[in-house]
Amino acid sequence: MKRRGRTWVTYTVMVGFAIFFLIPLVFMLVSAFKTERAVIDDGSSWRALVPTNPTMHGFRAAVERADVWHLFLNSLIVVVPIVVAGMVVNSLMGYALARMRFRGRGVLVALIVALTIIPFQAVAIPLFYLVSKLGWNNTYYVQILPFIASPFFTYLFYTFFLGMPKELEEAARVDGARPLRTFLEIVAPLAKPAYATCAILSFLFAWGELLWPVLVTQGPDVRTLPLGISEFQGQAPVDWSAIMAFATIMTIPLLIVFVIFQRQFVRGVASSGLKG
Repeated sequence: MKRRGRTWVTYTVMVGFAIFFLIPLVFMLVSAFKTERAVIDDGSSWRALVPTNPTMHGFRAAVERADVWHLFLNSLIVVVPIVVAGMVVNSLMGYALARMRFRGRGVLVALIVALTIIPFQAVAIPLFYLVSKLGWNNTYYVQILPFIASPFFTYLFYTFFLGMPKELEEAARVDGARPLRTFLEIVAPLAKPAYATCAILSFLFAWGELLWPVLVTQGPDVRTLPLGISEFQGQAPVDWSAIMAFATIMTIPLLIVFVIFQRQFVRGVASSGLKG
């Protein structure tokens, strides 16, 4: 009975937290299908979470006034290479640290761990000075290259590969497989949870990045969605229905990516250095 009671308490608390975190999302989705007046009138009551007289006004206004689809395409052009190239670079680096033995390996691992503590804001200005000297401002690749190699994801792969048994790799080497073939055909398929975790988190970080585009972009040609919505919400006249529609368009890809990789993501979190 005590165990059953604790279970009920645990699930009640979890459901409460889920509702608490879902309320802003539901408010955003519902408001996106309301008129500007309805959003304002219902904003201070429970009706803010109930769709009334759905309309596509907000989405039409967002597309017409903010050029959402161009910003959406820019975000895809920036984020997809970061995610794909990042999984390749960080997994290879993590695998090398987990399996290879060389002088200075411990120092390198310690340095990577130390780099995970340093926030990007601390190096943004020196990095901005560097790319300005190189003449890379207001381009796609200046928004891509700094985020491919990540100490956080390298350490994630490193801890995952440390927990993998070496027997299959040793058997492959006995059969004459070279290290790269061993990695591609044996290790990488077993590391799907780590790749899914890296894909979701890197997509999340890159999709919502605002500080760096503010620093390195000067025009609308290569700007991404976060910078677009930050400018759009300050444009007169302020239309909260259109702002919520803009935010909904930004959120949908994140939900799609998480739904696709959620099972592998949970396994990756449970088996990597993220746990605890």
